[in-house]
Amino acid sequence: MAAVTAALNPIAFRLGPIQVHWYGIIIASGVVLALILAVREGQRLGIPEDDFYDYLLWAIPVAIICARLYYVAFQWPYYFRHPGEIVAIWDGGIAIYGAIIGGFITLVVFCHARRLALWTMLDVISPTLIMAQGIGRWGNFMNQEAFGRVTSRAALVAQHLPAWIINQMNIGGAYRVPTFLYESLWDFSGFALLMILRHRRHLFKRGEVFLTYVIWYAAGRFVIEGMRTDSLMLGPVRISQLLSLVFLAAALVVMVVRRRTKQVPWYWRSK
Repeated sequence: MAAVTAALNPIAFRLGPIQVHWYGIIIASGVVLALILAVREGQRLGIPEDDFYDYLLWAIPVAIICARLYYVAFQWPYYFRHPGEIVAIWDGGIAIYGAIIGGFITLVVFCHARRLALWTMLDVISPTLIMAQGIGRWGNFMNQEAFGRVTSRAALVAQHLPAWIINQMNIGGAYRVPTFLYESLWDFSGFALLMILRHRRHLFKRGEVFLTYVIWYAAGRFVIEGMRTDSLMLGPVRISQLLSLVFLAAALVVMVVRRRTKQVPWYWRSK
């Protein structure tokens, strides 16, 4: 039997008493790369670069707060007993759906205030968002989160996974299915698909890059969430699966209705 290697250290480095976690570094890297790509696409469409920076200044704190509140709300019995840990996001415990909802609400308000085309901004941001989500899952990897059922080392080896991933999947003395990896690969595939197709003439109407992102991400998340053993629950229901179904259905309905009516029902004109 192969020897078990110690898990990777989730702390990247220390600045005096401050611990800098890989989780935060990875999330920040995804955000920066997403911003760079969004700015480039925005320039092609005539959207001022400053609009993306200004939006991000509002979206990041709102998304973090919403992601944490979402997580805490569905783990309230624990945090009610440990209120001092509510702010400890450096230990993990933020929910991507909470961040997406917070970022979306912020964008709606921001576009209304700046008189920007909401659908256009969503189309620009959504491919880079799913890329950032794929990167962010590696923060879960460093924290040994977002895992699946107990499995064997042999089963992980059979998936042709590198040893450093297999070793990190030894959690609490048992090997786990790397659902973080499955979702990351699904997100990167969605990013590649959207980047390849979004400029094809007559393929997407305005707003449909974003709607395709919602459909792609929600479908994958629904399936992968069903493999996880650390899901947030509401009774017997996995919250992320429920939201995935709601978002998937809503995106499909909106796309069909907009195609049939040939109108943009929710739209602010650019300056």
